Amino acid sequence: MMTDQEQQKLTVMIVELSAKIQILLDKQDELAENISKIKEAVYNPDRGIYARLTRLDTRLELLEGWRRNNTKVLWIITTVGLGLVTNTVWQNIF
Repeated sequence: MMTDQEQQKLTVMIVELSAKIQILLDKQDELAENISKIKEAVYNPDRGIYARLTRLDTRLELLEGWRRNNTKVLWIITTVGLGLVTNTVWQNIF
C-alpha cells in the first residue's frame, strides 16, 4: 500500500502533468491558428503572396516590353543621327 505522502506526491505529479498537457493543447491550438493565417496569406487569391507575385510578373513583363521598344527607338535615332552627320560631312568634303 502507498503511504499518504506517496499518494500526495503522486497527486501533485498528476496535477502538474495535467497542467502541462493543457499548455501543450493550448500551444497546439495557437500553432494551428498561425498555420491557418500563413495559408491564408499565401493562398488568398486576391491578396496572397501568389497574387502579388502575379501582379509583379505582369509589371515586370510590361517594363521589359517598354525597355525593348525604347532600345529599338534609341538605335533608330542613333542610326539616323550618324547618317545625318555622315551625309553632312560627305557634302562638305565634296
